[in-house]
Amino acid sequence: MKTDRTIRLVTPAEKSRWDAVVSHPLQSWAWGDFRAAMGVDAVRLGVFTHNTLTSGWQMTFHKIPHLPYTVGYFPKGPTPSADMLKELVKIGKQKNAIYIQIEPDMLAEEPFDSACRRLLRPAHRPLFTKYTFVLDLTKTEEELLASFHPKTRYNIRVAQKHGVIIAEDSSEKAFAAYLALSRETTQRQNFYAHNTMYHKTMWKILKDAGVAHLFTATYQNTIVSAWIVFVWKDTVYYPYGASSRSHREVMAPNLMLWEIVRWAKKRGLFYFDLWGALGHDPDPNDPWFGFHRFKEGYRPTPVEFIGSYDLIIQPFLYTLYILADSVRWFFLKHKLL
Repeated sequence: MKTDRTIRLVTPAEKSRWDAVVSHPLQSWAWGDFRAAMGVDAVRLGVFTHNTLTSGWQMTFHKIPHLPYTVGYFPKGPTPSADMLKELVKIGKQKNAIYIQIEPDMLAEEPFDSACRRLLRPAHRPLFTKYTFVLDLTKTEEELLASFHPKTRYNIRVAQKHGVIIAEDSSEKAFAAYLALSRETTQRQNFYAHNTMYHKTMWKILKDAGVAHLFTATYQNTIVSAWIVFVWKDTVYYPYGASSRSHREVMAPNLMLWEIVRWAKKRGLFYFDLWGALGHDPDPNDPWFGFHRFKEGYRPTPVEFIGSYDLIIQPFLYTLYILADSVRWFFLKHKLL
């Protein structure tokens, strides 16, 4: 029977239509170009109805060192369906993938077909947090400020009184400061983080595409905090940020977030996704607890996604892979201690 629905690779000529239908910056054409520029195999599958692109599925395939296999990653795509999983298995086999990790841009309360769920298993090692915080930018500035925790409002005023200056700044000097502060933050917090080439390539491609924007907080002629935010459709996202240990008393990050809120509202954006939270009853000993508490002070709405799942392509190799990966992370973790 002839069908009016087809799934195929998308061509560069269809770039603008692709960006019109995908819902998250990690599904944007620019993000795929960035990953490809980093040597990662980026694949874009389009769903066409009556020859019109109606949905996009962007995923990447990462080579396993010294082995002929790959691991797929499909972040922030649409709700999984039986047709989607069938196509993912097909492309996964073509790429010799052991599995594809799927992290849908799908809220926990949304219906998820039980037959699809049975084809997936909870991810061995989730990459994207299951929780985030979202600020409603349709409220007035007065309403937003009144909703913040009193300590957060106080810290904003402290930064203002100290003369901290927040600016959108795409200059080379500002980006160099961002890189330096990122290295400092990573070393201070004992986090594993992306390398300099990752940040440089991401910034170049996503800035040129109009997705990424760099903000700085300056105190006494020194940049003490720098954030990169993404703008996609009606939402601003906060994926990358760094601050200096020096001059922490001036509370620059508190003013930074508030000024980005004001900037986003002027652009007509509706939401501010703070890109991650710890969820219910966070552990104070969690290394991310400080970031969680900082964001929580702005009284955003907690949002829970459906979570991360692995679509297993090669079951035996998958078992070996997660065993080896668990051993690897055990040693990495204890190397930090």
